[in-house]
Amino acid sequence: MMKALKRLFNTTRPYFESGGRLEKLHPLFDAIETVAFAPALTTTADAHVRDSLDLKRFMTFVIISLMPPFFYGIYNTGYQSGLASGLDPGMVPVMMRGAWVVLPMLMVSYAVGLFWELLFASVRGHHISEGFLVTGLLFPMTLPPTTPLWQVAAGISFGVVIGKEIFGGTGRNILNPALTGRAFLFFAYPANMSGDRVWTVVQQTGQQAVDALTAATPLALAPLAASGGSVARILTDAGYTFQRLFIGNLPGSVGETSALMILLGAIFLVLTGVGNYRIMVGGILGVLAVAYPGYLINLSSGGEAARMFSVHPAWHLVMGGFAFGIVYMATDPVSAPGMNLSRWIYGFAIGALTVMIRVFNPAYPEGVMLAILFMNLFAPLIDHFVIKARLRKRVPNV
Repeated sequence: MMKALKRLFNTTRPYFESGGRLEKLHPLFDAIETVAFAPALTTTADAHVRDSLDLKRFMTFVIISLMPPFFYGIYNTGYQSGLASGLDPGMVPVMMRGAWVVLPMLMVSYAVGLFWELLFASVRGHHISEGFLVTGLLFPMTLPPTTPLWQVAAGISFGVVIGKEIFGGTGRNILNPALTGRAFLFFAYPANMSGDRVWTVVQQTGQQAVDALTAATPLALAPLAASGGSVARILTDAGYTFQRLFIGNLPGSVGETSALMILLGAIFLVLTGVGNYRIMVGGILGVLAVAYPGYLINLSSGGEAARMFSVHPAWHLVMGGFAFGIVYMATDPVSAPGMNLSRWIYGFAIGALTVMIRVFNPAYPEGVMLAILFMNLFAPLIDHFVIKARLRKRVPNV
């Protein structure tokens, strides 16, 4: 089988090489070939780096780590839809309903994103980067399951073109492309990205769809505390216990709800050396460093402090998209710092900013998306000062 496939590639390669009739499509041919076989290219000049972890394997590990939250996202989407519509709660029907919603989003993300990748690769004459396989999967996982497919196409287009390609492509972007596309949709179409009714797909049951639906996420319930109640009490009354938040059986974006599944992915990334644990742990420390003092102040003031401080600090780790963001978005090796100390600072700042945005900005209770994008901009500056401090220790007056 593999020998026949190899002969097919060898036979058709001349058509895509320089001077061939399909020369402009060489990046597409190269991308398909490298999926089946390892690249045959070798370096001819110094310096030779020997490492078992090439870009393709790196991206493959990230995709494998995304499988637990991805499949749970399909299950949860189908479950929440069935719960709202009064449909069969069995495993198979739930997975079928979830797949019917999530897989079209995934296919649109890959198809439109691949179009832009192929266009820029053909014009610039370089290879299609395997990095898009991760971006194309990450992006729909950050979206509510009710997002229209045309908005999925618009968002991934913005993320790939504006978030990556205008900077020169993979390895040169300063912002995470998937998160950039998500931010574009949030600010361009806020009604489709937030509110009480955008998290659960209501399907037809009999003559008409179920109309009575309350599907607010835990963070979306926070503004209800403005009337004097605490966020913690409102969450408890709505059935959002810490255990439920950790498992993820609740409305939310496709891939963000289950901290348990994300934790499994994080363990895999750290053990394989793909994900940097310093950023993840730094983010957790940043959340606790800001949330815990505020929680104590809230207790001592009788609940008169900012309402989000009434939530136990540990809840901030499992609410909303923090877990997904700190594991899969913040650890992006391109937009994150490269020095170890910088990664601690970077992760800590993301966690601290996430809590501050949640606490002090009632109009935007999530926080992690803006925190990561903001720190993406400062990542090179953090590296600059860390390197400068190290040089000053070795060479005086630097």
